[in-house]
This record gives sequence, structure tokens and C-alpha cells, in this order.
Amino acid sequence: MLDFGLNPGERKGIGMNRNELNRAKQRTAEMFSQAGIQLTAEEVANIEVAWFGLDHLEKQGLELVTYVNTDRYCAKELVLFPRQTCPEHIHPPVGADPGKQETFRCRAGKVWLYVEGEPTANIQASIPEGSESFYTVFHEIELNPGEQYTINPETKHWFQGGPEGAIVSEFSSTSRDEHDIFTDPNIDRMPTLSED
Repeated sequence: MLDFGLNPGERKGIGMNRNELNRAKQRTAEMFSQAGIQLTAEEVANIEVAWFGLDHLEKQGLELVTYVNTDRYCAKELVLFPRQTCPEHIHPPVGADPGKQETFRCRAGKVWLYVEGEPTANIQASIPEGSESFYTVFHEIELNPGEQYTINPETKHWFQGGPEGAIVSEFSSTSRDEHDIFTDPNIDRMPTLSED
């Protein structure tokens, strides 16, 4: 395994730079390769790193490859580094669209998904320090390889990779990430890179 150096979280307030972005993309490509998931060179080049403008990618972030996203459907691969969390959010209605409905299918590792419903007494995920008030739903669904769960539109949810991380296939209606509503008002779904 390669050494990815300084974590973005160790540079709080500065933002992610291009070198950190490239290290995260390389690490993501390695996880796909280790799981036996083949990507084209173009897909590897287009790996998206979502750090949500929070400056601590290892704790709260998500890496993804979008295969297709049309006005009818979407297919993606989501990667979570070990214990990395995609923050709590909903997919709201957009125009005549009722909001994104998505099915998560675990391909490798383990993912803990949290949705609205009866709270689980002792959740397995660790809420990122300093962000506790921004996590409000705790009905736990554990997904292991081959297991899946469908999240309906306008359902609050968040998810975290297990100790070895996770790769999750997402099959959904149209994805409009720029319209997602996060519980944490500090999140910027489409932040810009800082200078190297």
C-alpha cells in the first residue's frame, strides 16, 4: 500500500489541494483494483473526490465514479476509506422530480447505513468528532458484499465504511448532487480546490 502522506484533516481550514486530490484518487483506484472491479482509463481519470469543503476527507468524504447519469437513471460506484463517513443528507424534490431514490449494493468491505426509523441502541459507526449535532438518524442497516438496501426520496441518511473501507454500487433515479440538503450547514457539496 502506498503512503498517502498528510491527511487533509491535518490541514483544517486550508482546503484540499491538487496533490491531496490526486493521492485520494490514486488510493480509490487501488481499492477498485484490489476488489477486482475494472475501470477504464477514462473512469480512473474522472474519479470524483467529495470532501464537502470540510477539510478532513479521511473522516467525512466520499470517492465516486459515475458510469451514467441521465434524466431517467444513474449508476455509480461509491468508495469509502476505512471509517470514512458520507455526512447526513436528503435528496429533495427538484421541479417535477420527487427526489432521488437510490439502491445501495455493497460490493466489497462493509458499510453501515443510517436512515430514519427506530434508532439502533448501539450503532457500529463512529460519528465524526465535532459533528455530533449534525447526525440525527440512527436506524442502522449493515451491508456486506451482495447485500443491498433502497433509500426513498426525502429520507435522511448517512453512511460509513467499515474498518477496511467499502465499495458500494449505487443504482438510482437521476442524481442531482448540487441539490442535496445536508444537515451540517458548513458542507459545500461542490467546493473548489485550494492552490498547491
